[in-house]
Amino acid sequence: MVASDGVTTPTSGGAPDEYWRRPDASPERPTGAPAGSAASPPVPGSGYAGPPATTPPPAGWRPPVHLRPPPPRRLPPQDMAEIDAAEQRAQRLTYGVGTVAVVVLVILVCVLCSRLVS
Repeated sequence: MVASDGVTTPTSGGAPDEYWRRPDASPERPTGAPAGSAASPPVPGSGYAGPPATTPPPAGWRPPVHLRPPPPRRLPPQDMAEIDAAEQRAQRLTYGVGTVAVVVLVILVCVLCSRLVS
């Protein structure tokens, strides 16, 4: 289908890639040269002049590289007897708090049941 501006648009019966095909060669650009190549300058009205020129980084811009990391530090010695004692104290505290919670819950259930019965 040809639009009013002369651009050809594919119809639904065309090939699936027809929509993405390049338009016909324009008179400013030779048929064999791709758009933006060195053989043809960019079209003045296109708005894109290509990527900017890059400059190489200055010499020595990289940080220093350390190939050998320092050896790992030594951990302080552990007192296994003290660790076991602390673990036993924590276990006794946990059991004590649990026992108190169970006793409180049993008393609370007994009080609630006695109110329902009387």
